[in-house]
Amino acid sequence: MGRFTYEGQTHADLDDRALAHVQMVVANKLRRGEPFYFTWKDDPSVGHGRTAVWIHPGSTMVFTYHGGRRPPLNRLWVEALSQLANTPAGLRLIPEPTQVDEMQIDDGGRI
Repeated sequence: MGRFTYEGQTHADLDDRALAHVQMVVANKLRRGEPFYFTWKDDPSVGHGRTAVWIHPGSTMVFTYHGGRRPPLNRLWVEALSQLANTPAGLRLIPEPTQVDEMQIDDGGRI
């Protein structure tokens, strides 16, 4: 289980595979200078609500992975998450599409 930490205090625990896809979407949006919301359901231990954060170029974010290997990325999932990030409601996790189109990523994080 990985962790997304925003501004040093707000965090979401996500599966490493999901976290890798979120990181790719965040990087692509910020590279283009496009701020957006990222929303997730809170862990039941802290309630049954949700948290939304405003992702912008000045945001401090940490993506911490449990595993040592980079999970392969599903292009269809990245595209679906990117489309959500482009809406007024912003990015939120949705189930991974059953069809997989894996992306090849170099060591510099580029597709």
